[in-house]
Amino acid sequence: MIAIIDYRAGNLQSVLRAVEHLGHDVAITDEPDVIRTAERVVFPGVGAAGSTMENLRRLGLDAVLRDEVFPAGTPMLGICIGIQIVFERSEEDDAECLGILPGRVRRFAGGPGLKVPQIGWNRVRVERPHPLFDGVPDGSHFYFVNSYFPEPADDSLVYARSSYGEPFACVVGERNLVATQFHLEKSGPTGLKMLDNFCRWDGSTAGPAGS
Repeated sequence: MIAIIDYRAGNLQSVLRAVEHLGHDVAITDEPDVIRTAERVVFPGVGAAGSTMENLRRLGLDAVLRDEVFPAGTPMLGICIGIQIVFERSEEDDAECLGILPGRVRRFAGGPGLKVPQIGWNRVRVERPHPLFDGVPDGSHFYFVNSYFPEPADDSLVYARSSYGEPFACVVGERNLVATQFHLEKSGPTGLKMLDNFCRWDGSTAGPAGS
């Protein structure tokens, strides 16, 4: 079973419907024991980093994800706010996050013709292969809604980049964890293909070079 983490974020139902449409067994849950025993874990959603982390801590799910699920090798997928919280700290609310990956999350500077948040379709360029990209053409467009972007401490954590005034990492990961800044569930057939790839991924075939 695939567990979608319920940490009181928005957009969980759309991810649930997308995974169900792909034919996978999935449930939304905030039960630690269900999450511990799930075959795969997805933490999607929209919201602010501070409130997201507050809810995770209140539910006791921060330690479950960081200290149990990730070390156990369970395939994990973050979407949108899910890419923020896997890093050490976010400029949004000056939030201390899970710290699974080294690095921080920064706010877009914006500028002429560049409204913040970024809302809409943007091209994604693959930098390193990952099973999520199987059957997905490089340079495909995906749907973004974001004011912040990750800045990993190590480029070996970056699988793909996009650009919004400046290049930024939009797919990151290490070992059994992968996260996307864009919304797979809102990115048409290509996004669904990546989501299906995750639902079939065993978590053992990707990681930083030399890992």
